[in-house]
Parts: sequence; structure tokens; C-alpha cells
Amino acid sequence: MAKRSADGDARAVLDAIRRIVRAIRVSSRDTERRVGLSAAQLFVLSRLQTGRAMSLNELADRTLTHQSSASVVVRKLVERGLVQRVTSKNDRRRQELSLTPDGRELLGKAPKAAQDLLVSGLQRMRARELHDLARLMERFVKSVGLDSPDPAPLMDEGGSRTRGRKRE
Repeated sequence: MAKRSADGDARAVLDAIRRIVRAIRVSSRDTERRVGLSAAQLFVLSRLQTGRAMSLNELADRTLTHQSSASVVVRKLVERGLVQRVTSKNDRRRQELSLTPDGRELLGKAPKAAQDLLVSGLQRMRARELHDLARLMERFVKSVGLDSPDPAPLMDEGGSRTRGRKRE
């Protein structure tokens, strides 16, 4: 393999980021047009499709996001009648989330969530490669000042919530 210059490597990284962002953007527009959901909402619905009710923390784990980010998306889905939140019969402190019949029906018409494709691709990577990628991406994001403590779900129209600061 020919050795690339630093500029060539930087271009390759930016091209990869551009491809990912474009794919997410196109997928998000398609999802919005076809079923009236944001990409983040579709991803949450797809993760609730397992059929078993789960807590908000379990959903956050399944969507690989922070609990507060998942909560914002879930609230919108509950308001639309696509997700139901019920108190657990086993633990009255626990709220369980599941798809409503309308949520299941809408999910049947929806395209595959772009995030599902990304997660699938990451899961196919070898553990060492994934670890290296995570470390390098974290370092890169921090070096350019984009390391917010609670990033919003991909293509969530609400953006991230930064306590004490107005959304932009």
C-alpha cells in the first residue's frame, strides 16, 4: 500500500466523516418524509421492537446513548402514542417502556434506522480495532472542542441539552 501524506490521511478521515454524515442526513430526511419521525425516534422504536418492556436505563444502553438523551426522545414518542410507559408490576419505582400497536404498525412501514447500520458495522469490527477507533475519535473530538458531556442522539432535532445554557 502506498504511503499517504498527512494531508492525504486527513482528507481520507474527513471523507469518511462526510460519508457518514451524508448517509445519516439522507436517512433522516427519508425517515421524516416516509413516517414523520426523526432518525433518533426511529432508532428508539427499533430498539423497543424486542417485544419485552424495558426501563429507560435499559433503553439507553440498547441505544448506546445517555439516559437523559433517551428520555427526551421517549417523551416525544409517548406524546405521539407510539410508546407506552407503565409502572412495573414487580417494582412500583420502575417505569417500563414498550411499543404501542400504533408504534409497531409505524415501525413496519419505516425504513431501517441509519443508527442501526452504524451499530451493526461497529459490532462487526474486531475488539482491538473498535477500542482504537473509540480512543482516537474521543481524542479527535476533544481536540476540536466538541466533547460535550451529553451528546444528543444522532439526528435528534432537539440537539444536546447543556444544563444552564440555552439551546442553539
